[in-house]
Amino acid sequence: MSKFKKKKGGDLPAVNTASLPDIVFMLLFFFMVATVMREDTLMIENRLPSADQIEKLEKKNLVMYIYVGKPSSSYKAKYGDEARIQLNDKFAQVSEIQAFIAAERASKREEEIPYLTTSLRVDKEANMGIVGDIKQELRKANALKLNYTTTQGDVSNNN
Repeated sequence: MSKFKKKKGGDLPAVNTASLPDIVFMLLFFFMVATVMREDTLMIENRLPSADQIEKLEKKNLVMYIYVGKPSSSYKAKYGDEARIQLNDKFAQVSEIQAFIAAERASKREEEIPYLTTSLRVDKEANMGIVGDIKQELRKANALKLNYTTTQGDVSNNN
């Protein structure tokens, strides 16, 4: 017969960490797949007008965004209070719109070019004169498919 000895220390066994790298990599892959990166950093104030009849755009990758509004508080000292145009991540002049459209078309495949849509994200308090100038430049660039981005309004307020 053998004697069984009872442990006297009562210590807990060490935690097995062999599966820890697998768990970390699973979480990393999940967040890489599920995260959507923001395309542009807004440098303007952009409170969109509301509308009661809106339609969602199908293919977001075929949309070129032009932002119009007053510079945000961090840019007011440098750019003032007048409404400005933002193309991608920089302020631009109206004359730069044609080059922006040409660059966006060049970045797409040839069969996608006819389906490109220009979306104007105009602050509801922006001067409409600048919007008219933008539309003239878009006509010159032959970018005739135009969308105005709005927010969903409350239909009961219009009655």
